[in-house]
Amino acid sequence: MVTISKDHPRYNSLVLRDKLVDGRKRGITSIHGLIAYGRGEAFDYLIGERTTTNAREATAAVGAYLLTAQRPIISVNGNVAALAPAELAELSEITEAPLEINLYHRSTQRSEKIEQHLRDFGARRILTGRDYVQLPGIASERAKVDKGGIFLADVVFVPLEDGDRCEALKKSGKAVLVVDLNPFSRTALAASVTVVDELTRTMGNLIEFTRKMQHAGDQERLEVLKSKFDNIQNLKISYSIILSRLQTASFFKKDPIDVLFSIPSHPQE
Repeated sequence: MVTISKDHPRYNSLVLRDKLVDGRKRGITSIHGLIAYGRGEAFDYLIGERTTTNAREATAAVGAYLLTAQRPIISVNGNVAALAPAELAELSEITEAPLEINLYHRSTQRSEKIEQHLRDFGARRILTGRDYVQLPGIASERAKVDKGGIFLADVVFVPLEDGDRCEALKKSGKAVLVVDLNPFSRTALAASVTVVDELTRTMGNLIEFTRKMQHAGDQERLEVLKSKFDNIQNLKISYSIILSRLQTASFFKKDPIDVLFSIPSHPQE
């Protein structure tokens, strides 16, 4: 990986891009994944490249689902493995949720490389889907899920997801928790909980929340967080944030760049 100056105004973004490029070189990330990441990054500009209030609330709901699940699973693709391997390992330990490698561009060699990469960062509970069943309603290789993992799970956390698989998982009766910077996507609309935020910001916040609540023993609060969460309302707030920022920036009384970077990422903040 190249050395990136911390003084660079796009430092965080460049570090994440570099991780994906490195993942591509190592056979972890697919070239298609690089394209998908770029699309998501464009939406990050629209929400202000920060974690909004509703994203924090959605993250807490994700944590509540994981901590109260009977059989939680964390689904991992190439982008997620490249961007947040240590965070995945830590979250798996906190929630006791195995990491299941599930790929759109699937190959045994790539799956093995991702598995080793995750183990290098401390992951212990890893399912590879070698012993798989096929979920109906999915037109890609992601239909193949581990018999003892996603297939039996009641809660599936899929940090970066495909719309068709999200819909199929919901139809099979599972709670599906996603991270998606595009609040207009099929994934965002179909999920039980959608965190409209950048993946690594979400993972940091999620680990902080689950670690705190893990020892609190407050099951009632976790159940309340789940029952009160409204994903449609959550997405509507994300739409309003984007609209507010674009409308404000359209008044060219001053430099639109200055306008965009000074607008709060939540209408009430």
